[in-house]
Amino acid sequence: MSTAPVLAATDDIKATTFLLDNGMEVVVIPDHRAPIVTHMVWYKIGSADEPPGKSGIAHFVEHLMFKAATINHAAGQLDRAVVEIGGSHNAFTSYDYTAYYQTVAPSALEQMMSFEADRMFNLSITDDDIQTERDVILEERRSGVDNDPEALLREEIDATLWQNQPYRIPVIGWMQEMEKLDWPDAKAFYDEYYTPNNAVLVVAGDVEPETVKALAEKTYGTVPAAPGLARIRPVEPVQNTRRTLTLTNERISVPRFSTQWVVPSYRTASPGEAEALDLLAEILGGGTRSRLYQQLVVKQGIAAEVGAYFEGVMLDATSFIIYGSPRGAAKLADLEAAADAEVARIARDGVTRDELDKAKDRYVRSAIFAQDEQEFIANIYGATLATGGNVQDVQQWPDRIRKVSTDQVKAVAARYLASDHSTTGYLLPKTEN
Repeated sequence: MSTAPVLAATDDIKATTFLLDNGMEVVVIPDHRAPIVTHMVWYKIGSADEPPGKSGIAHFVEHLMFKAATINHAAGQLDRAVVEIGGSHNAFTSYDYTAYYQTVAPSALEQMMSFEADRMFNLSITDDDIQTERDVILEERRSGVDNDPEALLREEIDATLWQNQPYRIPVIGWMQEMEKLDWPDAKAFYDEYYTPNNAVLVVAGDVEPETVKALAEKTYGTVPAAPGLARIRPVEPVQNTRRTLTLTNERISVPRFSTQWVVPSYRTASPGEAEALDLLAEILGGGTRSRLYQQLVVKQGIAAEVGAYFEGVMLDATSFIIYGSPRGAAKLADLEAAADAEVARIARDGVTRDELDKAKDRYVRSAIFAQDEQEFIANIYGATLATGGNVQDVQQWPDRIRKVSTDQVKAVAARYLASDHSTTGYLLPKTEN
């Protein structure tokens, strides 16, 4: 599995990009197959940019933006406008970006732009808004993390894997810091980062670039730019130890393991490395044709679940993950050892030309099929541009994938997936003492 820029340029779908006078980047992806349009605003700010002691502030501001009023619109007015025209809207926060989006009829595009441009600059918050939305995110933390053993283990793995990078802090935040978030915290964050020159507008669907440009200039173009922002992140040191952690829980009936390594992302990798890591994840554990599945599920019968994952679209270094759960009477230790052996085999012997070619074909085909999902296309462009990439990176991705050699796949496996600097988490059933 992967979150690489899986989009191929075709004769039917091409992206146009331009810059507004206030520095806002705009990407338009015309697609006239259905009379709908997806309108997204991506801010180049996420949880990894939060000041120390204020974890969760990026997600908190997202909630305030999504629910609260502006000086021009009452609270809930955007929500009602979207519902009335049969559209949908939402927002999300990640480590490296925060995004807001609506899917509506093309005739409503200007209205959506006006709403987003307004809340980019004119957010108006009350004490009740602060209390209500803080209670909401605290409940999200309790229900989505504190009551979920797998989510708790993922947090602990991240906090162990990353020694210096802010990716070690959960996007939703630590409970003791979330409880103290207030309006001065939110306002300082909003004022600094919610600016047009720190944002990317992506519009995909039944539109023309000229129309979007005119509407963007009319709406977003009136929002003043702010001083340029530099995203200065701590640098992850070279890792040279193997770390393990174990969480036991009475809700767990089937144990599982997850092993992670720090690897470069598309933005930080040397040419060809990230593409090779993507294909390594596909060959190793990308589905039923992968080595892990064929060896551990089909042939040995010791795995109920197994796979590999590369999170390629990140601003800084990222992670490569293998995971699995045993089947029946199989032991977790035996499954982990067998999975490690498959990783080591690729690092030692490489992959065949045939399996690499088949992996490339599957990947590029999935890229083409993905174009049927308008929202997916908008997400790929938005995430790529919000993490330092550009339109060409997205459109040229299939060609770069096709150029990856077997030697490159072997090299990234040998260089990055060494057992002596991995982090492994175990989720185990709780047994009686």
